[in-house]
Amino acid sequence: MSYDLIVIGSGPGGYPAAIRASQLGMKVAVVERESLGGICLNWGCIPTKALLKSAQVFDYIQHAEDYGIKVSDAKADFGGMISRSRDVANGMSKGINFLFRKNKIDVIMGTGKLARGKKVEVTDADGNKKEYAAPHIILATGGRAKELPMMPIDGKKIIGYRKAMSLDKQPKKMVIVGAGAIGVEFGYFYNAIGTEVTIVEYLDGLVPREDADISKELTKAFKKSGIKCMTGTAVQEVDTKGRGCKVKVKNNKSGKEEVLSCDVVLSAAGVSPNTSGIGLETLGIKTDRGMVLVDEFYRTNVPGIYAIGDIVPGPALAHVATAEAILCVEKIAGHHPEPMDYNNIPGCTYCIPEVASVGYTEAAAKEAGYEIKVGKFPFSASGKASAAGTKAGFVKVIFDAKYGEFLGAHMIGANVTEMIAEVVVARKLETTGHEIIKSVHPHPTMSEAIMEAAAAAYGEVIHL
Repeated sequence: MSYDLIVIGSGPGGYPAAIRASQLGMKVAVVERESLGGICLNWGCIPTKALLKSAQVFDYIQHAEDYGIKVSDAKADFGGMISRSRDVANGMSKGINFLFRKNKIDVIMGTGKLARGKKVEVTDADGNKKEYAAPHIILATGGRAKELPMMPIDGKKIIGYRKAMSLDKQPKKMVIVGAGAIGVEFGYFYNAIGTEVTIVEYLDGLVPREDADISKELTKAFKKSGIKCMTGTAVQEVDTKGRGCKVKVKNNKSGKEEVLSCDVVLSAAGVSPNTSGIGLETLGIKTDRGMVLVDEFYRTNVPGIYAIGDIVPGPALAHVATAEAILCVEKIAGHHPEPMDYNNIPGCTYCIPEVASVGYTEAAAKEAGYEIKVGKFPFSASGKASAAGTKAGFVKVIFDAKYGEFLGAHMIGANVTEMIAEVVVARKLETTGHEIIKSVHPHPTMSEAIMEAAAAAYGEVIHL
C-alpha cells in the first residue's frame, strides 16, 4: 500500500505528526510495535504522574491534622496504586486510537524498518513481513532506559523505570542511581509510601541540569523527608548474588567507599535512543553516537526521511517531540514554520516539591557574558502558599541588566510545573522584566511569585 506519509512510532512525536499530517490532507499510516501512545503514555509521562498523585494523596492524609482533619489507620496500598496507574495509561492509549480513527489514520501493528525505495518493511507478531511505500517517512522511535556497564538491567534486582511502575511487591529498601527527573520522581514516590530510598548521583547535586539554587533546595527537601542523597558519588559495582543487592559506591572527592544494601536498584541514568535495527545503515543515514543527525526541519541527509524526538540531538522531552513533529510535518506540507528555539524549552520535574525551569541558569547567563539582575521570591512569603500549607520553595528569575531581556526562570514548589508556561510565553514575546512587574497578577495565587520575583530583581518587591 502507498501513503503520503508513514510514521514509525506512535509516541508523543509520532502520533501528533500523523494527526497534523492528516489535518493537512495527507494519507497517513503509523507503524507501532507495542502500544499506541508509545512510552510516554504507557510507561512514562502519564502513568508516573498517576503514581506521584497517589503518593501525594497519601502524604496529605499522613499530615491531615495540619489541616484540621483527623484520619486514623491510613495505609498505602502499593498494588492499588500500581493498578490505578495502569488504568490511567490504558485509558490514554485508547484515546490515541480514537484520535487515529477520527483522523482516518491507518495503524499498522508491527516492527517497522526502513527499506530502499522509500519503503517501510513491517514485521508483525507472527514474523510476517510486508512493505508499505511513501514519499515521506518520519522516524519517531523514541528511547529506552540507558544501561550502565557496571549494572546491566536484569528486570529483577536491577530495574529500569518501566519495571519500577509495575513491581509485584513494594521494596523495603531501594537504591536509585541517577538524580535527574526519573530518579527524583521515583525517589519521591517510593519514599512517600514507606520505602527506604537512597539516591546516588555522580554529579554534585540532585537534578544537576537545573540552577544550583534549585538543586540545593530540592536536596534539602529530600533529606528532610528521609531520602538519603549521595551526590558526587560513583557506583563501582552492584552485587546481585543472594537475596538482595549490594551497591558499592565511592565518593568522588574523598575517595571513601561504602556498600549499600537494598532489595532493588533502579537505574535512572537517562535515556538511550531506539535507533538500532531500524534500517539507518541500509539507507546511509548519518548518525552521531546513536543519534540521527537532522537539520532545523528534521530532514536527514537522505531526502524524504525525517527524524524527531528522543532519537535526535536535543532535550528528550515529550513536549519537544510533539513540537518537532508538528514543525516537521508543516514543512513537508509546504508551510513556512519557524525553526524551534531550543533555549526556550521548559523542563518540568514532578517530584514534591515540583521543579520547573526555562532559559539560562544564573551560571550559564554569566558564562554567556550577560550582566544580570536576579530576583528571588520565597513561597514562605506567599499568602496562597501559606493557606495551602505549601510554603516550601521559591521562584528565581534572571534578566539582562542592559535591556531587560527575560533570560531565565527557575522554580521549586507546589504546582510550579503549571506556572512555568507564563515565562515561556513571555520570553517568546520578548517581554522585559518591567512588563512582567506591570502585568497585574491575581491574588492570592502561587503565580504572583513570578511578578514578585521580577520586582525583587529591580528593587521593587512589596511582600518581601
